[in-house]
Amino acid sequence: MPCWPRRFDCAWSASELDKRRNPVSQFLSRFRSWIQAGATLFTNIHLPNFFKGTIYQGQGKAVCVPGLNCYSCPAATGACPIGSFQAIVGSSKFSFSYYVTGFLILIGVLLGRFVCGFLCPFGWLQELLNKIPGKKLPARKLKPLRYLKYVVLPLTVILLPALLVNDVGMGDPYFCKYLCPQGVLEGAIPLAIVDSGIRSALGALFTWKLVVLIAVVVLSVLIYRPFCKWVCPLGALYALMNKVSLLGIKVDQHRCISCGTCAKTCKMDVKVTESPNHTECIRCGKCINACPMHLLPIYMNVYGKQEDLDNAVDCGMMDCIECGSCAYVCPARIPLVAQFRLTKGKIQAKRAAERAKAEAEKKKAEAEAAAKAEAEKPAENK
Repeated sequence: MPCWPRRFDCAWSASELDKRRNPVSQFLSRFRSWIQAGATLFTNIHLPNFFKGTIYQGQGKAVCVPGLNCYSCPAATGACPIGSFQAIVGSSKFSFSYYVTGFLILIGVLLGRFVCGFLCPFGWLQELLNKIPGKKLPARKLKPLRYLKYVVLPLTVILLPALLVNDVGMGDPYFCKYLCPQGVLEGAIPLAIVDSGIRSALGALFTWKLVVLIAVVVLSVLIYRPFCKWVCPLGALYALMNKVSLLGIKVDQHRCISCGTCAKTCKMDVKVTESPNHTECIRCGKCINACPMHLLPIYMNVYGKQEDLDNAVDCGMMDCIECGSCAYVCPARIPLVAQFRLTKGKIQAKRAAERAKAEAEKKKAEAEAAAKAEAEKPAENK
């Protein structure tokens, strides 16, 4: 990533929105859909396998991808981390997956739920479905459901595969087998379309998974990312590390006017200014685009109050025409124009004082040079 805010003071910020100050945030927010599409394509690069009805089984399948992407997808480049973890936990030969656990912790510490917002194919699909025009259901009243995924993670990914085993000591991947809609979408349906043998083997389990998929699709049209919010164990794991991940949100409390626009815009129901690195934040950047003023007037206002005139000039103070537009749209009703006039007067007074000082120093230097020249003339005459 080009920006590590917690370490180098370069913020993916909901309050530092000046494009000259934070170009990385603006770029990621603007091109997020393209990044999601690219990540989905890269995660499923073997597209011809959809027509062949075969699953890619090369060396790439030994590597986990960061997002939720089914191993059984014909085009899948790598392995799903949740599926891989369950396979190890439910195996009779192994009891713990150090590689998958280390991979998830590494990605979580580096990116947190940025993966959900930018790199997860199933998250992108839910967003596309939510863009279908129609009446949307309010999700804020359903906030308690967000804690369900913290039950799904330990129960279906760890405990059931480890404890409920068959005669040879192997457990089923319960989440992948019974809950994950991505498996039937990317794996079962494409393979069944091409392979008649797979079609004839479909039974009650496929029907159940298809019902789950249909339910998620319908809910995604009505509610923003319902599976991510309520069920996804991968999102739950990344959420636990969201507050400590290197890529985070930084809110400058000295410049934020607390208008609440960012919180109203957030579709993950996060109060950005109160808890910028909330476990539900997927770093989508919608709060960045939502700010009504881009905060340049606020920079000018703060620098003016602090009498930091040089920074006020850098923010364009002397270019302000005092039209009053910023004060008109300001939800906090800050008298910006009055402060700008006062600051501009101080800047002009400072410049006038500097010019007067420069003129005085110039005249003093000229007088000293003239006096020195006069003093040298008698010596030359002698």
